[in-house]
Amino acid sequence: MVHHVIFPEVLRRVTGMDDDVVDLHEAVEDGSLAEVVELAGCVADVDAEFEGRSALWVAVYEERHDVARALVAAGADPWRPMMSGWSPGRLSLAGPDPDLFEWPAGARGPAELSEDEAALVAEADRLTAVLGGVEHDGFSVACVAGIDAAEAVRRLEATVEVIDPEEFLDEIDPFAEESMRFVGVTDVPGGCVVSQPWGYVPAAPDAMRRLSTGTVCSAMYANPKSGDQGRVARDGEIVDWRLRPGGEPWEEDGPQEVLLSYLYQGNAVAYCCAYVGLRVADERAVIGPPDVWLCLPERDHWT
Repeated sequence: MVHHVIFPEVLRRVTGMDDDVVDLHEAVEDGSLAEVVELAGCVADVDAEFEGRSALWVAVYEERHDVARALVAAGADPWRPMMSGWSPGRLSLAGPDPDLFEWPAGARGPAELSEDEAALVAEADRLTAVLGGVEHDGFSVACVAGIDAAEAVRRLEATVEVIDPEEFLDEIDPFAEESMRFVGVTDVPGGCVVSQPWGYVPAAPDAMRRLSTGTVCSAMYANPKSGDQGRVARDGEIVDWRLRPGGEPWEEDGPQEVLLSYLYQGNAVAYCCAYVGLRVADERAVIGPPDVWLCLPERDHWT
């Protein structure tokens, strides 16, 4: 699981939250069941929210189902609206225990997953199994919907390199500036993946703007110093650059982002693929060898 670090003294000072509420949210993430039960009996409102979510919502997100049941027994409401329509109860329908909570009278229809949401949940199991083993630092990928490798070559104004893949990787210096001109591209169902095993270029603004013209591109860079960094571009414009692919959702995230954050915790690459609807069949599109290697012209990747 990907945990959100809560510093109690900061929460109390910035949000004015009651000490017991802060302690409850902390205990739901990392404490024992006994601690949660005790704290749930002390708070004035067991459904008090922090960053748009209740303690029960956090318990569902962290898949601590024993804790979730204890909070409901203490009066927490599984169907309380929050997080762009994803109440704790509705979020549980996308997880391993869809029967975690009882349905309130008349709520089943509106709360059930849509066909599109159910399809995202079904695909998450497959995609996680395919890409769950990708654990590298310093690489980047750009997942592009609706275009193939040939179109990516054209948009990037790149030259296809006819090379021996093993010899090329043996000779490449990942720390040399010249190496940043080389990226791989691979066709996958639904679009293509542009990758670079040693750098950030596919996730830099220039490449994303070019690749996303008329479509959508979700990219991430596994920064060795600061962790996974994500961006989304639509039709040539960067529309979101504060993403934490594979991390917890923001309070202001839309319904799809909240669901994908839950389904792909700790799996940034799978999150990016799912965001644009790519059905990647294996790790090759990410870790290589790609269908083709490209050489980009010299340009400012950040302009």
